[in-house]
Amino acid sequence: MFRIVFVTLVAACLALPQVDKDLYAAEACTDAKCSSPDCKCSSTNIPNGLEPAQVPQFVHLTFDDAVQELNYQVYASLFYNRTNPDGCPITVTFFVSHDYTDYSRVHDLYLNYHEIALHSITDEPATDYWRDITIDQLKQEFGDEKTIVSTFANIPPEAIKGMRIPFLQLSGNNTYQLGKDIGLEWDSSWPTQTFRNPGLWPYTLDYKSTQDCLLGFCPEDSIPGFWVAPVIDWTDQQNILCSMVDACVNIPDDVDGLVQWYIDNFNVEYNGNRAPIGFYVHQAYFNANPIHLEAYTKFVDYLQGLDDVYLVSPSQSIDWIKNPTPLSAGVRAECPQIEDLGCNKQTCQLAKGEEMRYMTLCGECPEVYPWLGNPLGEAEV
Repeated sequence: MFRIVFVTLVAACLALPQVDKDLYAAEACTDAKCSSPDCKCSSTNIPNGLEPAQVPQFVHLTFDDAVQELNYQVYASLFYNRTNPDGCPITVTFFVSHDYTDYSRVHDLYLNYHEIALHSITDEPATDYWRDITIDQLKQEFGDEKTIVSTFANIPPEAIKGMRIPFLQLSGNNTYQLGKDIGLEWDSSWPTQTFRNPGLWPYTLDYKSTQDCLLGFCPEDSIPGFWVAPVIDWTDQQNILCSMVDACVNIPDDVDGLVQWYIDNFNVEYNGNRAPIGFYVHQAYFNANPIHLEAYTKFVDYLQGLDDVYLVSPSQSIDWIKNPTPLSAGVRAECPQIEDLGCNKQTCQLAKGEEMRYMTLCGECPEVYPWLGNPLGEAEV
């Protein structure tokens, strides 16, 4: 379902969510205590002291919510057979929610070098639910979803590395501790308005973050080795900030105007410190207005005309940050390798309580519709 996320400056004044008592308060970060490849302070400084002209501009193209047949066809025609300046396939990131997802198409996206990340099972529309959620609830929403995606899209569980909380509603330490507990490497749910120009580079939560806290509750404790891929805000034509591109309100209503607006926001980072910039939308973005697809296609074509711009996933930009090298030395030693586990596609009619659902997947049909607490869809006892 298409969601519009408005960034507010004031977090709700409610009790903090339940947290893990084993965590300890994060200390201030210094380069002496925190260094590559496993630790990075929150900072606008370019890794390894490189000059901007030596740095690849990474762009994260992402889509939230269900992958279905119609939007899959758009993704395939738009992104397949495109390559980065190093000759490797571009990578788009899909934050997949469970309801109504076609897992055979998730498998196809993965096979074509795109990153599959988690966006929860329920995609619950109540923002308070996500802000106040407990670790146990998060484990069902994201841990169970990791099981669902890996099983029914038939992709290796270790290939699933990232997550995004619906509505970007952080629940303090819980969000990030959960990500680490279920074997993820990074989250991209935390917006920043302050660190836009220059932009905030991805960093780990070993030490205290300097990032501004806009929505929900932000982490205060140390969660070693877990990465934050900041959601750097865009501005609309009246200088109003927006985290998701489809939440920006005062925007051009023609294709060429939209493309130039996209470029103007991209240039904030490209002409600055080259922190990774994201184009974050929901799966219904192209349905909301017929000109969106045409403008988006032209923007991607524009980016591909720049020989220092790479369309990659957060996982790939983090890999570079761990071992930053100048453009002249090459961005990566080899192209990504994909493990194809195959997909025996079938569509199953399954009970979800008293409701009947159809689910297209790879492999055998479960006995009931997979859901919270029952990710494999086993028969209820």
